[in-house]
Amino acid sequence: MNIKKPISLLAAASLSFAANAQVVLINPFTVPEGHVEETLVFWETARDFLQEEDGYVSTNLHKALSEGATFEFINVAIWESEDSFKKATGNMQAYFKENGIRAPEGVKNDPALYQVIRN
Repeated sequence: MNIKKPISLLAAASLSFAANAQVVLINPFTVPEGHVEETLVFWETARDFLQEEDGYVSTNLHKALSEGATFEFINVAIWESEDSFKKATGNMQAYFKENGIRAPEGVKNDPALYQVIRN
């Protein structure tokens, strides 16, 4: 007799991740004192470029409420897939280089892609 084993919860979760390939960019920014406004302009320039790219879903920029927070801003963006994000950001980097667009001096960011694994 052939008895089928029930699919494990972990395997089921993996299948659902494959079906839902959206990724979340979480990108915290440290901003030196006096560079907040120019950082906002730079972020808006990047957002305006990226929102026209294939695979873009949405983005929100968050500002720390507490003084002295490690990260002044945190950008959270949703992309249809890791591939669409990589292609779009590659296009943006080429465009920025060609047009001399740079982040303000001293601004540091640490972008990483994530997938939602629990709701």
